[in-house]
Amino acid sequence: MHYDPIKKIFGDAARGSTVFRRIFYLLLDLMFLRAWYVKRALRTLLDPKKTAFTLFDAGSGFGQYSYFLARRYPHAAIHAVDVKDEQIADCSAFFPRCGLTNISFAVEDLTQPVHTAEFDMILSVDVMEHIQDDVLVFKNFYTALKPGGIVLINTPSNLGGSDAHDDEDESFIGEHARNGYGADEITEKLRSAGLHVKEISYTYGPIGMAAWRLGIKYPMQALNVSKAFFLALPFYYAATLWLTLILMYLDYAGTNAEGAGLLVTAEKR
Repeated sequence: MHYDPIKKIFGDAARGSTVFRRIFYLLLDLMFLRAWYVKRALRTLLDPKKTAFTLFDAGSGFGQYSYFLARRYPHAAIHAVDVKDEQIADCSAFFPRCGLTNISFAVEDLTQPVHTAEFDMILSVDVMEHIQDDVLVFKNFYTALKPGGIVLINTPSNLGGSDAHDDEDESFIGEHARNGYGADEITEKLRSAGLHVKEISYTYGPIGMAAWRLGIKYPMQALNVSKAFFLALPFYYAATLWLTLILMYLDYAGTNAEGAGLLVTAEKR
C-alpha cells in the first residue's frame, strides 16, 4: 500500500500550470500536519529581517518547503537538492516563473560530501527514513554547516510513524529504509556525527494520527484500489474535512508525550 505514487499523480497534474502548482502547495500545507509543525519551527528559528543567510533544503521533493523559504526569506540564499532528476528539473522550471531567484536546484546524493561550511541552516523533511546510511548523511550535514549552524529534521518516529504493523508485509509508505527513529536513537546518531541536539519533540500524537488516517490514509487506500475514487474525493472531503482540520489543530496546539513523528533541532557548535 503506497501513497507516493498517488501524490505524484497530483504533482504531475500541477506541473504545467503555475496556478495549479501553487494550489498543490497550498493543499500539501493544509492537509499534511507535518507542514504545520515544520513551518512553525522555521518561523521560530529564522529571523525574516536578517539581511543574509544560507539555507539548504536537503531532499526538496516537490519543492513545497523551498517555495515557503524562498518567499518568506527573500534575502536568503537557498540551495535545494534531491536525488530525483525529474523533481529538480520540475522545480528549476517552476521557480523562475514565480519570480523566485534566490534559490538554486541541483541533483545531489546526501550520502556524498558535496558542501563544506556553506549553510546557516539545513532542512530535512521526511528524508532520513529513506536513507540506509543515515549517520554518514548526518556527518555530511555537520560538514556542510557553518559553526553555529542549525539542522532541522522532521522524520517518522518508531512509534508507528510509517504506519507499519507487525502483521503487515510493508508499511503504508513504501521505500523506507526504517520504520522510524526512537528519540534516543536519533539523538545518539546526531551526536556521533558531531551535532548537539537542542530540542526534540513528538508530532502526530493519537489525535494527529486520527486526522492522518481520516484525511490522507483512507482516501489513498481507496485510490490504490481504484482511480475512479478521484470522482468521489470532493464528496468525501466535503463530509470529513472539517473534522480532519479540527483534529490536526488540536494535535498542533497541544504537546504530545509521544507520537508518530519527530521534530529535531540540532546545532554545530
